Amino acid sequence: MGRSSGRFQRVAAGVLLAASLAVSQIAAARTYAPDDGGGVAAGTVSMGELPREAVDTLGLIGTGGPYPFEKDGVVFGNYERQLPKHRRGYYHEYTVPTPAARNRGARRIVCGGPLRRTDNCYYTDDHYASFRRIVE
Repeated sequence: MGRSSGRFQRVAAGVLLAASLAVSQIAAARTYAPDDGGGVAAGTVSMGELPREAVDTLGLIGTGGPYPFEKDGVVFGNYERQLPKHRRGYYHEYTVPTPAARNRGARRIVCGGPLRRTDNCYYTDDHYASFRRIVE
């Protein structure tokens, strides 16, 4: 029990550190102004309004994983055109776990730009029907 308990504590500490780094990156980001590329991402959501699982996911994104789902980090195509238009490969999606869900659920975070960057991320809780930009 001692060995697994220590491992859990190290993992938990790592998640908290990663979440803290993600918050710092978002705090340093400029206020969102949509580009000319279209996209209709409406509204924002603050870190304090996000579910705890979303904050944890942002922490994992900031550290580059490891991610709990195989599809985390794959290219998000923006086929719904809900986000500002960018070249293919600009956006990547990550699962936000839903407690008691038997599958990946509907919650996701989609981030634009280089991997591990968390100052250009969007949250959806309705499987891409709508997005809100994550801000401090």
